Amino acid sequence: MRAVAITTLAIAAALSLSACGFGEEGITVSKDSPDYEGAELFAANCAGCHTLTPAGTLGTGNRGTRVQGPNLDQRTTTYKSALHAIQNGGYSGAIMPQNIVVGEEAEKVAKFVADYAGSDAGEAGAEAYSQEMDASVPEDEKPKTGTFGE
Repeated sequence: MRAVAITTLAIAAALSLSACGFGEEGITVSKDSPDYEGAELFAANCAGCHTLTPAGTLGTGNRGTRVQGPNLDQRTTTYKSALHAIQNGGYSGAIMPQNIVVGEEAEKVAKFVADYAGSDAGEAGAEAYSQEMDASVPEDEKPKTGTFGE
């Protein structure tokens, strides 16, 4: 019985750590930037599911995996929409943990995401996003054009 409990605890720890980020390695935001702490928080809490190059994260490498969040290099967003997603578990609430960061930390992550998301989006970024298979938004809730929730 004790071995089962220890094994279960070890598996739970491994799964929870797999959703965590990987620290400061790869962050390209200047340490002097007001967005640097948001980049650190994003890397520590969001890297497992989201790609955002300024934070050094590559979470959306396998777009076919249900637990992958939107590639934020290819999607622009506003502060308000980013904060909504953080507080409500994405837009569908089905996959992303609700309140993965809270309070001032959530505000810093939302500001960082709003300032840096969409670096690869270009003019067609919003249209391309609306057509990609994004596991965090059910197909019937995806926008026809533009960025979801904007």
